Amino acid sequence: MQEIPMIPVTGAFAKAWDLLVLGGPVVAILIFMSMVATAIAALKLWQFWSLRATRLNNVSRATRLKRLGKPLEALACVQGDRNPVAQTLATALRGHIRGDLDDADIRAEAERFGQRQVEEMRTHLRPLEVIASLAPLLGLFGTVLGMITAFQQMEAAGNQVNPSVLSGGIWEALLTTAVGLAVAIPTVAVFNWLERIAERTEIAMADAVQIVLTEDLSRLPAHVRDNGAPAADRLGAD
Repeated sequence: MQEIPMIPVTGAFAKAWDLLVLGGPVVAILIFMSMVATAIAALKLWQFWSLRATRLNNVSRATRLKRLGKPLEALACVQGDRNPVAQTLATALRGHIRGDLDDADIRAEAERFGQRQVEEMRTHLRPLEVIASLAPLLGLFGTVLGMITAFQQMEAAGNQVNPSVLSGGIWEALLTTAVGLAVAIPTVAVFNWLERIAERTEIAMADAVQIVLTEDLSRLPAHVRDNGAPAADRLGAD
């Protein structure tokens, strides 16, 4: 039976292993944090994609129909949509169509439903924020520890200090800061992007509920247009 030859570890894996060895436990922690951040980001991207969080076409169509006095058709537009704004709008429309509920009760229930949807969107975003905040601090901490070690070696060498040894210790110490920044920068970008989507969703929910419970003030009523709009009073006239 022939033995399977061992394939040497080269390329990116070898470089990653060298960085892990040189950086020590701090780099190992940062690599673990980067893996956690990547997993959370992938999970949240899948969640937002499945919810169609940025697609508000049905919501816009439903609000136009509501303004035109067609609440049933508006409800049909958003009832099967998985978008959180569409679901919140459907909740408000159902309460409005029933006709036996006060506007305050409809608003309270729609806001409660919407807040729960936004909270689900924000689930696991806090760990991303924590990783983005701690990664550069951990990198700086590793650099400080490395610099302390380098200067201890320089002190122990006395007059026989080798500049190459000192410079090697310094760049190994700075390695942890570089890894920390490499972890923090994309994590900050992804966190802020996802958080902004959640904020825009929350604003769109409040706007949709307000449209259901209020009248359109951008147009004058028909009887006012027919009789002529009243002249505006002049403020400050003598």
